[in-house]
Amino acid sequence: MTPAIPTDIRGVRELVQRYSNWGRWGAEDQIGTLNHIGAAEVARAAALVRSGKVFSLAIPLDDTGPQLGTLGRTNPIHVMLQDGGDVASGSQEHLHMQYTDDAVYMVLQCGTQWDAIAHYFFEKRMYNGFGTEHVTSRGAHRNGIEKVAHKLIGRGVLLDLPRCRGAAWLPPGEAIQGTQLLDCADSQGVTVGRGDILLIRTGQMARTIGQGSWGDYCGGPAPGLSVTCAQVLAEREIAAIATDTWTVEVWPSEVPGVSGVMHDILIVGMGMTLGEIFDMEALADDCAMDGIYEFLLAAPPLTVTGAVGSPINPLAVK
Repeated sequence: MTPAIPTDIRGVRELVQRYSNWGRWGAEDQIGTLNHIGAAEVARAAALVRSGKVFSLAIPLDDTGPQLGTLGRTNPIHVMLQDGGDVASGSQEHLHMQYTDDAVYMVLQCGTQWDAIAHYFFEKRMYNGFGTEHVTSRGAHRNGIEKVAHKLIGRGVLLDLPRCRGAAWLPPGEAIQGTQLLDCADSQGVTVGRGDILLIRTGQMARTIGQGSWGDYCGGPAPGLSVTCAQVLAEREIAAIATDTWTVEVWPSEVPGVSGVMHDILIVGMGMTLGEIFDMEALADDCAMDGIYEFLLAAPPLTVTGAVGSPINPLAVK
């Protein structure tokens, strides 16, 4: 039976414990549910490539991005270190070459990105019981994003929730129930199971693009996963999930006085890597056209040692 939605922190604690994978893959495990993706799963995913069509699921990394300073996050700053003017002026002649160079300064979770399992704590513990001393001013010494650099490739499955109900998008603040995930998969004629990376489209990206402004996309009300989804994700042994929203879970929170409930359950309890701010629009249109909702997904993070998140350019290949 699906557990009831908690009414306070005690209920959240019970769900974190219920769905905990601490110790499941050993006391030193630092990749969590990505253990569900092995060589066989990757090989099966590679066999899904038929047409060779490739879809980037990333938003542009530039100063027009969605960040408004919420949680201290800002849009990336791109600067040129050497540009065409340097070439034209002859200032590089002593080097006997002509070149351009640049740099980007950015918050690692400013755009399309993965949350590492070091990103979240619940009652001062992160996944597998590691304490706060393992994330210092020098970064994460446990559960850092670099630990999963070789794991985020496998069978991707798109669940296009608004299309399944004939809508353009889900309303901000709607809680997606676990049964709705399975119903959507059934209606699309696709299964979800062990080792899958689920891409959950809510239509919030389409809504944002349509209004011509990011508005309160980051920090404002958003459709997202209800706590009832945890049971489905656990029972189906899903490897990772990503959405087209800024927070994966429904916002505002379902639980009064507790923010980030699904981050507590999924990241801390299960050890699940979460993806945010994915642009699934072109992929969703193609899936609706050909009726194929499974594909090879390659979405490795940057290997920033000790990082608790990473920008990515996820590629869906059909």
